[in-house]
Amino acid sequence: MRGMAVRRGSNLRRQWRISPYRGRHKKKNWKVPIDLAGISGYNDFEVIYLWGTAFTFPVNIHKEVMAVDTEIKNAVSAADEDAQYDEKAKRLLGNKIILAHILVKTVDEFKGMNPKNVVSYIEGEPFISVGPVEPGLTNVEKEKDGQRIVRLNTESAEINEGLIRFDIIFYVRMKDGISQVIVNVEAQKDEPTSYHILNRAVCYVSRLVSSQKERDFAKTNYNDIKRVFSIWVCMNMDENGMDYVHLTDDKLLGSYLWKGGLDLLNIVLIGIANELPEHDDQYELHRLLSTLLSMELSVDEKLGIMEKEYSIAVDDRIREDVSTMCNLSQGIRDNTLVDVIMNMHRKGYTSEQIAEIVEKSIEEVEAIIKKREPVLT
Repeated sequence: MRGMAVRRGSNLRRQWRISPYRGRHKKKNWKVPIDLAGISGYNDFEVIYLWGTAFTFPVNIHKEVMAVDTEIKNAVSAADEDAQYDEKAKRLLGNKIILAHILVKTVDEFKGMNPKNVVSYIEGEPFISVGPVEPGLTNVEKEKDGQRIVRLNTESAEINEGLIRFDIIFYVRMKDGISQVIVNVEAQKDEPTSYHILNRAVCYVSRLVSSQKERDFAKTNYNDIKRVFSIWVCMNMDENGMDYVHLTDDKLLGSYLWKGGLDLLNIVLIGIANELPEHDDQYELHRLLSTLLSMELSVDEKLGIMEKEYSIAVDDRIREDVSTMCNLSQGIRDNTLVDVIMNMHRKGYTSEQIAEIVEKSIEEVEAIIKKREPVLT
């Protein structure tokens, strides 16, 4: 299934597969593809529409009312809204003018340039949520006119369903007109609790290098490796910050100058605090990213800041994405996964059950419970 709320074999599906109603139904498969989204009732069924698939729950069997667990419905709804919000956030960040603003503040070659002038250096259209991170799947091999061609795997998310994918990945031509760099931008709603974000960034930047073999360079032509940047935007941090992580050469013995590029691997960690910072040179990028991803600002406030302070021409696509994100953020605020997790915890669900239903790791669920529980007592 393409949603992130209900997985194959989850407790939610098992619970209703053993329903006594199924024995009276001619069709064993009660999952019906549709093109709607929402929650409704039909012929004594409670139906949850999730990204093109309907999940039916019997609510009236021989006058016995079987109420669908409210918290499970909330988990499905919250996870669905959360996933849709993530996709819209990636689309918004994937606009070339937004990426240009990021490049101006993170890549040395473009620092000090007008972002509008940097847009032309971004080649083609950025790939959003399509390139798998897994070894052996980042690239695909094709044959054209008898020639073997290896390129970035840009197959649809449905084909690569269930895989971890780069949020945004694109090529940038340098000002010399010859060399290229590969840039990856990742958006995080907050700092992960089940792993260290820098460790994940190291994994991603390493994959961006290793996947170039046979795609961007052949055989042992390692001098053709392109520089890579993995830029992580992490929201809801205690303070605004930016770290640049890269290779260094510490001379432990002797002074021999080893040949090679210490600048090949580059990681930038951008921390965004909840409060919107002032618009100055130091926090210029932070204010823009905070505006784009804020759950508090209205559509008009966001578009106003983009147009007046950053001279960003707001086209229909940007306007639509901002509007959708604002609508989704309202639903997320009203029914956050954190609230759902805490409600399920209070009702006696185990951490394992909660993790499976909301599709988070057990460690993440327990970290949320541990963080919020003292407030409840």
